[in-house]
Amino acid sequence: MNLPAKEVAQYLKDHPEFFDQYADALAQIHIPDPHGGRAVSITERQIGTLRDQVKRLENKLAELIRFGEENDVLSGKAHRLDVALVGATDAGSVLRLLYEHLCGDFAVPHVAVRLWDVPEAQIDPDAPEFTPMSLAAHEFAATLKRPYCGAGGGPDVLGWFGAGGSHVRSLALVALRRGPATFGLMALGSEEPQRFYPEMGTLYLERIGEVAAAALDRTLR
Repeated sequence: MNLPAKEVAQYLKDHPEFFDQYADALAQIHIPDPHGGRAVSITERQIGTLRDQVKRLENKLAELIRFGEENDVLSGKAHRLDVALVGATDAGSVLRLLYEHLCGDFAVPHVAVRLWDVPEAQIDPDAPEFTPMSLAAHEFAATLKRPYCGAGGGPDVLGWFGAGGSHVRSLALVALRRGPATFGLMALGSEEPQRFYPEMGTLYLERIGEVAAAALDRTLR
């Protein structure tokens, strides 16, 4: 009688004493080696399986350690930016520090900010940050519930980077808010297509946007 393989496997799981009662059968069973053509004993196969499992776990642990180290580095950079912005006393200093840290510490080659709904007395007509934006750009910024990451982006954005905008292949766009109202948009651009991609995590981008918005709102009143 030929028993289905699943029934045999289930029987052996349910009756672990089987190999105690038939120890000689265990010694006589040989199975194919997955890494070669020869037959090996069950014990050898178990050892090989355990080695494969240990290798997979080691690779997973190495990956987790790498992610942890990358997060530590990003956390340190974000903290330095936070400390710098807390000490800024005017909007010009906030913007300068924001550009310095994002372009320097975070190595983002293109950074631009646009602001609106700012008190007239605080507007510098010569600063690009206060350049009027289209209605479409305002509406796009208001719809951002989380940072946008990917190719292209909202209207007008590539032009914010000047001549370098034609070489930008990926963007991150972060809305700047005071409460529920959007009063600015921060754009980060890179020539690398995968620097900012749709599936990437945006936790640090969100935090940077929140701190930048708080610092700008405080200094533009």
